[in-house]
Amino acid sequence: MDIIKVFGTNLKKYRTAMGISQEAFAERCGMHRTYISAIECYRRSISLENIQRIAEALDVEPYRLFIESED
Repeated sequence: MDIIKVFGTNLKKYRTAMGISQEAFAERCGMHRTYISAIECYRRSISLENIQRIAEALDVEPYRLFIESED
């Protein structure tokens, strides 16, 4: 399992399910759009504090962002 890819994929999945852009989501969690983009493109590692902020903005438990899809 590549944890960075799993997290980025899940972030994008939950964000798009909410129907909001990267820019709107970044505003919602107090981050920059390019930072969200880099996470979704697997180019950034992320701190625990930011994981919590993202999970809260997505309204999901943080552990859900680390569950690898079976697709």
